[in-house]
Amino acid sequence: MLIDEVQIDVHAGNGGHGSVSFRREKFVPKGGPDGGNGGKGGDIYFIGVSDLGALLQFQSKKEIRADDGKPGTAKKCEGHGGADLLIRIPIGTSVLDLLTNKTVEIETVDQKVLIAKGGWGGKGNFELRSASNQTPMSALPGKPGAFTTLLLNLRFIADVGFIGLPNAGKSSLLNALTNAHAKIGNYPFTTLEPNLGKMDHLILADIPGLIEGAHNGKGLGTKFLKHISKTKLLVHCIDSSSEDVLGDYKTIRKELEEHDESLLSKPEIIVLTKSDLVDKKEMKKKVTALKKLKKEILVCSVLDDEELKILKQKILTI
Repeated sequence: MLIDEVQIDVHAGNGGHGSVSFRREKFVPKGGPDGGNGGKGGDIYFIGVSDLGALLQFQSKKEIRADDGKPGTAKKCEGHGGADLLIRIPIGTSVLDLLTNKTVEIETVDQKVLIAKGGWGGKGNFELRSASNQTPMSALPGKPGAFTTLLLNLRFIADVGFIGLPNAGKSSLLNALTNAHAKIGNYPFTTLEPNLGKMDHLILADIPGLIEGAHNGKGLGTKFLKHISKTKLLVHCIDSSSEDVLGDYKTIRKELEEHDESLLSKPEIIVLTKSDLVDKKEMKKKVTALKKLKKEILVCSVLDDEELKILKQKILTI
């Protein structure tokens, strides 16, 4: 399930209160103030991730609150600061502050943005002493953390969509071409939600594996077919070790046609993936089989920098 818009409240942590305390030891009946400062409240940060489904965390949780700072204690001890919160947000998300009307765009993986600043801790009576008041009987309270209401809007506008059957190597290619961290594995349906990555000025999307009957909801269903229609270019990934590479290609093309015939007119790059798993003689047969389509066929392995470079340049020129 994808969530593309959500409104949330964010509360940074409050600062801890300063402490009122006086040094009292044997033979030191009037040791003076020693109350410590309160700890700082936790900040709230957003960090960009390639997981398009990251907004799902807000389906039932509409409020985010960082930890408060702890109060100061005797012997000039400062209270512990509240832990900062680091919230994962998919790239392509627009963050609108409804109180200030300011917008922040989460555009790249690992982009870190301060959303709400924690309050400073209050001063204890040790720091409040002065020449005119050497024994202050009070301390300062901690400052409140920042509060605001945010509207998160996921603008899934990927320039390039990686499509193909399950386990066709789409996620591995996305990881190799961008700094995304899509989950990969040698079994079908490793990718359960689309992942995004940025390559130069382009946003690349790894669309979860489609299967025959996907347009009728089979497998992961039609919820991912709709994302393909928003891309400008399709990179059709076909596993080189497949027994029928041409059949695999036609299976996906049929699903695209059944869902929306206009998808067939999109610019397309055909890539035989995992080329390191197939010897040259076998690979030549696979390429020959696909040349019946009268389209350019690229061969690529994530372990081959030169093949990756060729694929990257091809994507950038279309």
